[in-house]
Amino acid sequence: MLAEVIDALGVDPAGCYMDLTFGRGGHAVAILERLGPGGRLVVVDKDPEAIAYARSRFGDDGRVSIRQGSFVMLGGIAADAGVSGAVQGVLLDLGVSSPQLDDSRRGFSFRRSGPLDMRMDPGHGMSAAQWLAAAGEREIADVLFEFGEERHARRIARAIVAARREEPIEDTTRLAQIVTRANASWEKGKDPATRTFQAIRIFINSELEELRACLAEVLNVLAVGGRLVVISFHSLEDRIVKRFIRQQAKGDDLPAGLPVTASEQRRPRLRAIGRARRPGAAEVLANPRARSAVMRVAEKVH
Repeated sequence: MLAEVIDALGVDPAGCYMDLTFGRGGHAVAILERLGPGGRLVVVDKDPEAIAYARSRFGDDGRVSIRQGSFVMLGGIAADAGVSGAVQGVLLDLGVSSPQLDDSRRGFSFRRSGPLDMRMDPGHGMSAAQWLAAAGEREIADVLFEFGEERHARRIARAIVAARREEPIEDTTRLAQIVTRANASWEKGKDPATRTFQAIRIFINSELEELRACLAEVLNVLAVGGRLVVISFHSLEDRIVKRFIRQQAKGDDLPAGLPVTASEQRRPRLRAIGRARRPGAAEVLANPRARSAVMRVAEKVH
């Protein structure tokens, strides 16, 4: 949805923008093509490989600031860059990137045999294999149900615990096989391991918690008239973004009868720009991974 993102951002040649999920820089390149000498772009990513690529590609571009870290650090990153309250556009392209999925060493894909890692930043935190080795059956089931909306969460958790007694689960292929055997039924056209891998990845990387924390900082970073553009790839993310925009567009929900004047009430701080957008048929045909993408846009009004 590159064209849609750039259109939604409405890039001002002299403006300041933040790409909080750099990946391999597709959006960043398009933004920079529209920025003039006085424009500025701050790019952020957890993944050290993404940051290394950003430095090799944009390290000599004076318009670009590069930061490794989670987008949960948005407020601090903006402050360090001296752009708090002056950003014309913040972009979040959520989920795992194609290079991460395609690299078997990262352990994100059930279609590629590799170490069961799943960390966005392999240098920090617990890997998926380490968590599966230590977590209780109920904890595993709760994660699969909450973050993967997996109907067979208890059955799969029970199978994982039984399998690890025989041998540690350290390979993506082995986990996928365990899940497939335990899955009584699955959606047509969807691999039975899809929801389990999604759930574990979201949990390991604290993706939903970090999204909520990032959104809480967005209003302090954006200038009035600045745009928030978020691309989500599953309903859990999209629900968080949708509710955030709706709440900020509504303003404070004060109790009835509270003795305050209109000027004392908090005015709406965002307005939704259009409806949620999805990729067109041509894009989905060219890139099947885009089929579940949902883009929401909001503008800071106060």
